[in-house]
Amino acid sequence: MVPVDRERFEDLVADALDQIPDDLAAMMDNVAVFVEDGSSTGHLLGHYEGVPLTSRDNGYSGMVMPDRITLYRRAICAHSRDEADVVHQVLVTVVHEVAHHFGIDDERLTDLGWA
Repeated sequence: MVPVDRERFEDLVADALDQIPDDLAAMMDNVAVFVEDGSSTGHLLGHYEGVPLTSRDNGYSGMVMPDRITLYRRAICAHSRDEADVVHQVLVTVVHEVAHHFGIDDERLTDLGWA
């Protein structure tokens, strides 16, 4: 496991989010990104919970809780060989989960090389 403390990891997540092209970032709507140390299953690197943009209709309005993207620090660090690999895996995981927010499923992400 590559030792990356929570503050550094959160900075890596912020850096990865900054790499999302401005036109796509502007379309992200009602989504929050979190870092947790671990998941209940232990093997997930990240998780998206919410209503993808492609599934929102007229009923999606008002007091709707934000979609949630969570990155799991320990799982990513355990999956990585060194800090450079952690940086890469954070970016891949952020892109993967943001893609779910845009309605892109795992099959398509695999086709695109992001799964």
